[in-house]
Amino acid sequence: MIVLCKVMEVSPSAYYAWTKVPDFSDKRLRENQLEVKAIQLFADNKKIYGSRRLSEAFINEDINIGRFKARQLMRKLALKPRYPKRFKVTTDINHNEAIAPNSLNRQFEVALPNSVWTTDITYVWTLEGWLYLAVVIDLFSRQVVGWSIDDHMRTSLCVKALQMAFWRRKPEPGLLHHSDRGSQYASKEYRTHLSIMKM
Repeated sequence: MIVLCKVMEVSPSAYYAWTKVPDFSDKRLRENQLEVKAIQLFADNKKIYGSRRLSEAFINEDINIGRFKARQLMRKLALKPRYPKRFKVTTDINHNEAIAPNSLNRQFEVALPNSVWTTDITYVWTLEGWLYLAVVIDLFSRQVVGWSIDDHMRTSLCVKALQMAFWRRKPEPGLLHHSDRGSQYASKEYRTHLSIMKM
C-alpha cells in the first residue's frame, strides 16, 4: 500500500487516517473498497486506463461494476489517464525500390477534380493502442477520397486506401499520384496497382 500511496502522491498517514474514519454502513464500506481497488488497478496499469478499461479490469477481478460507475470513481478520485505521446516513423526511405520522379513539384493548386491525388500514412492513439491510417486526398477539393486503418503499416494498408479511392471516384487514366518515398509506396505491389489503374 505504501507503493500505491507514493504513486498517487498521498501520504501513508493520510491514507491510514482515512481508513479509520468510523462509518459502519455496508454501502460506505463497499464504496471505500471500490475506491481503494480503483486506485490499485489504475496504478497497476500505468495510469493509462479510461473508464471502459477500468470497468473491464474490475470485472476481471470478479467485481461487477459498469463503465458509468468506473467513470464516477475516476472523477471522485481524480484519476486522469495519461496517454503516451510517442513519435512514430511512418516513412521508411532506406529501401532498394524504384523512386518515381517528383512530378508534382509542390504545385498544390489543382484546377480539376481527380487529376492529382496525394497519399500518406499517419498514426492515432486509441484505447486499443496505436493504429495506422493511410489516406488518399484529392488535391482539388482537399477531400479524403480513400482511407484504410489497421494495426500495421505494411503495403496492404496503403493499397486498400488506394483501392477505395479508385472505386469511389473512378478517375480517368493519367491521374497524377503523389506520395512520399516510403517503401510502401515504392514497392512493386503498390506500383502494380497504380499501373492497373493507369496512374
